[in-house]
Amino acid sequence: MALTSPDSAALEATLMTERLLIEPVDARHAPLMFDGMCEPAVYAWISLEPPASVEALARRWGANLPRLRAATDCWWPAWAVQRRADGAWIGSLDAELLPGGVASNVGYVFFPAFWGCGLAGEAVRALCDHLARHGVVEQRATVTHGNVASARVLQRAGFERTRVLPGNDVLRGVPVDDVEYVRRDAR
Repeated sequence: MALTSPDSAALEATLMTERLLIEPVDARHAPLMFDGMCEPAVYAWISLEPPASVEALARRWGANLPRLRAATDCWWPAWAVQRRADGAWIGSLDAELLPGGVASNVGYVFFPAFWGCGLAGEAVRALCDHLARHGVVEQRATVTHGNVASARVLQRAGFERTRVLPGNDVLRGVPVDDVEYVRRDAR
């Protein structure tokens, strides 16, 4: 898959599942999702930092779409996830897409109030199925060793554990091992 192919535009689509609306993220999502993005529990297993302000999050997400459209060697689309039943914004998804039909890093952040009810797995599966329909035949994700809940999300979305990556990330200044998961779809 060339990043400039017609499929690139199609990858920016809004997705819908039985319970979720998954739409490309932009600056307007910042005030809607800021409180969830600031929940300390979100950062227990990931090396990201909470946003400093709504404005900082809006700048980051507002710059996302033009940056993605300008990319030539790597494309990083991202989506905001909303629960359809009540309109609650529950998290985000992203994927680092490389030429050749590979997503080298499928990522997700879901807010603690929505953990444990299968929404993350539903969203990740919908995203991965969407990517596969548009030529992304190999999708990879990593989970900090010990993050059992996140590993289950990936397994429910069709990923298989492949290997441990020693010292692959740093959490609060400490090197940690990641576990790699891979999902392969037929062309």
